[in-house]
Amino acid sequence: MISFTIGFSVLRKNIKLNLGLGKFFIKPVICTIMMAICSYALYMFLNDIIAERIDSAISMIFAVIIYILALLAVRVLNKEDIFMLPYGQKIYNFLVKLRIYKEN
Repeated sequence: MISFTIGFSVLRKNIKLNLGLGKFFIKPVICTIMMAICSYALYMFLNDIIAERIDSAISMIFAVIIYILALLAVRVLNKEDIFMLPYGQKIYNFLVKLRIYKEN
């Protein structure tokens, strides 16, 4: 966290980096907290039902899905970010069909 703060302030000062604190820090932290709570709850639920390695794997996969959905929900990812993903065009078209994003 300390190295991030130093690097962020140096970049901001030297290249006039104008990144919004909300979009690049607060919203991802909120998404991370949501992901952590959901994946931990699923892990604890599955812990007594199935083997330890399998419930860990399921919880990690679930965590990735929850994190991506949370990023979409708080609108951290924009159209260009989605296009950089593998099959980004198809993902974006699917999100438009679901009315999560609107075409410009």
